[in-house]
Amino acid sequence: MNRIAKNIVGAAVAAVLSFGLISFSCSGKKAAANGANTAFADTVPAVKIPAESLSVLEAMQNVFRSISEQVLPSVVEVDVTEKKTRPANPFGDLPFKFFGFPEADEGEREYEAQGLGSGVIIRKDGKKYYVLTNNHVAGKASEISVKLNDGRKFDGKLVGADERMDVALVSFEADDASIPIATLGDSDKVQTGDICFAMGAPLGYSQSVTEGIVSATGRSGGQIGNINDFIQTDTAINQGNSGGPLLNIYGEVIGINTWIASQSGGSQGLGFAIPINNIKHAIDEFIANGKVTYGWLGVSLVEVRDEVKESLGVNGKDGAFASQIFVDSPAFKGGMQAGDYITELNGRAVKSVDQLVRDVGSLPANKEAKFKVVRGGKEMPLSVMITERTKEVSSSTAKLWPGFVPVPLTDDVRKKLELDKKIEGVAVTNVQAKSPAASLRLQDGDVITAVNGKKVKNLAEFYAALDLTKTKSVQFTIGSGAGSITTGTYSF
Repeated sequence: MNRIAKNIVGAAVAAVLSFGLISFSCSGKKAAANGANTAFADTVPAVKIPAESLSVLEAMQNVFRSISEQVLPSVVEVDVTEKKTRPANPFGDLPFKFFGFPEADEGEREYEAQGLGSGVIIRKDGKKYYVLTNNHVAGKASEISVKLNDGRKFDGKLVGADERMDVALVSFEADDASIPIATLGDSDKVQTGDICFAMGAPLGYSQSVTEGIVSATGRSGGQIGNINDFIQTDTAINQGNSGGPLLNIYGEVIGINTWIASQSGGSQGLGFAIPINNIKHAIDEFIANGKVTYGWLGVSLVEVRDEVKESLGVNGKDGAFASQIFVDSPAFKGGMQAGDYITELNGRAVKSVDQLVRDVGSLPANKEAKFKVVRGGKEMPLSVMITERTKEVSSSTAKLWPGFVPVPLTDDVRKKLELDKKIEGVAVTNVQAKSPAASLRLQDGDVITAVNGKKVKNLAEFYAALDLTKTKSVQFTIGSGAGSITTGTYSF
């Protein structure tokens, strides 16, 4: 029994003894008379539970205690300082001050913001320990402090961070070789309904443990600009839990807690963790290169609805639609075209756009990848030499062909554009600045009725007319009920 427990028990005994003395002195005769009929609350079982049932609950409780006891020492609080800039005071040129506004200042002002998150120790190399956390916790920090569960603090150093995946790796050095390291599990084995635990420092309450189940797997992170699929859990996760581990019943890390869906800012049973299998390769890359290297294919992928699949002739097929392609990209050089429906990568079926983005991103540069695509209703194989993805090449729209997303003329589209039913073609949406479409002066809402003088009635015919193996220049005809015009020519 530790000192705190002894003090609590001692105080309780003293209270009982004091109460007994007072009772005895005030009503000694009555107590003596009742004798065996007197019972105290702490001598009677709270409830009667069948022994077999109680043993099951006790066994489960022992598991929870064991996981907490053995894993918590590897869970840390990550305290950060980040340098930020405050916008210039808009009232800086006025000859007086407003209450609550900073003093007049014509330029931006730098200040330091404090924050905290969680992390988990996942590797050790000599005296150096590596802590896995989120990019939004430590990725932009100017100062990092790692606090262990026993209260010890160490100066941390950012090893590497990645915004697309929202992961970061922090290191600290310690002479203590007994600091435990968490074990990484296999998130591909996680199933809906699995019991799980979240650990971290929610709202600054370090070494907190919450328990729940896996509510779902494969959740999209598109709404927060993240390429991961996520493990959804009802385990209570709050601000400060970011970067902490999500564990299975074996005490293995199956995910890194990252974000919550909440209308109040607090836990509403909708927490999301990055599957640990998404991150494992990043750990090695951070240590070796300080960054994550992504493979570059060079296509713009979109999810398509059933009516679009029907128009493309891929009804009932899972995959990812390459609505546009970067000219001179690996995909372009490998024979892929805008309008291809990608169904397979290296023998693995493509289930969604998010999955393909992750799978392509994890491909090593300068290595060939095997794709299967559906083009014109026919399946065909393609080999593409993957290169390294850079911000410059992936963000440039100058070579994004055709530079817009065509959509079929459904009844809803016709109604919005006020089109006559006799008009056939595809509608122009999402025209990209500086793209070929922009240089041809296409605008959202235009209706393309012909390509190089050949009429197109639907998406399949439109993309077939863009076949770059048969033409090196393209003109679009834009039609309406009043007539039509032809754009300039774009040459490759």
